[in-house]
Amino acid sequence: MDTKALLQKVRKIEIKTRRLSNHIFGGEYHSTFKGRGMTFSEVRPYQFGDDVRAIDWNVTARYNEPFVKVFEEERELTLMLLVDVSRSSQYGSHEQFKKEILTEISATLAFSALQNNDKVGVILFTNQIELYIPPKKGKSHVLRIIRELIECKPQSHQTNISEALKFMANVQKKRAIAFVLSDFMDAEYATNLKIAAKKHDLTGIRIYDKHEVELPNLGLVPMVDLETGKYQLVHTGSKRLQRNHQNHIRERISYFDESFRKSGAGTIACRTDESYVKKLLSYFKNRG
Repeated sequence: MDTKALLQKVRKIEIKTRRLSNHIFGGEYHSTFKGRGMTFSEVRPYQFGDDVRAIDWNVTARYNEPFVKVFEEERELTLMLLVDVSRSSQYGSHEQFKKEILTEISATLAFSALQNNDKVGVILFTNQIELYIPPKKGKSHVLRIIRELIECKPQSHQTNISEALKFMANVQKKRAIAFVLSDFMDAEYATNLKIAAKKHDLTGIRIYDKHEVELPNLGLVPMVDLETGKYQLVHTGSKRLQRNHQNHIRERISYFDESFRKSGAGTIACRTDESYVKKLLSYFKNRG
């Protein structure tokens, strides 16, 4: 993509997603996440009406009278976007590919954070870390993130969500709002997800295409696995193939739902032909 075409595409995404963040998601983002980040300030003697859950039992035992922990709201938060850029994100049977939806949602969240004076950082991953952009503020920073999402040419094609979560744990020591955006065609990430969710406010956004769930009967079709590059002729009308395909997809969806539920993290599932605006807005309102 030449520079002029790239800038036009960035500008198009900026106009659309910034309008959404300004008029819809800015306030919802603020009410959902602002005030959730709390830092320890001091201890003071217990007063009637204080929440007993705030009692500092170590200090209480030392002085033989109850003391409570006092916390301050963090005025500045950090938004981390973990975005899957593996080859499977380039699939789409409708107007938009999964990658385009991932980019627009990432941009919308980034502009919402910008509007609330928060930092935004990005981890682009496959089965390795393709690019890390440390958290910063500012419009130019958000536009750089959009450019990288559009232009990214990953060195690898496969997916390893666990690696992305481990990398975030190493680079992001302070509590953050974290969104993992992927089709989640992966497994064995539950352990690292649980660790990450204990420290960060974590949400998984699963983007999928309806034909990934229900394989259409198109007869004998040449197919390529986007992540492995394997090519073969597939008889899409085969009942056995249909059944095996659906079972595989259901296993991945079940693993995603169960892993995030057990870790206490949030989930959003959005199909490529659905409105991600409604999905995000509903999620924010339910969380707020």
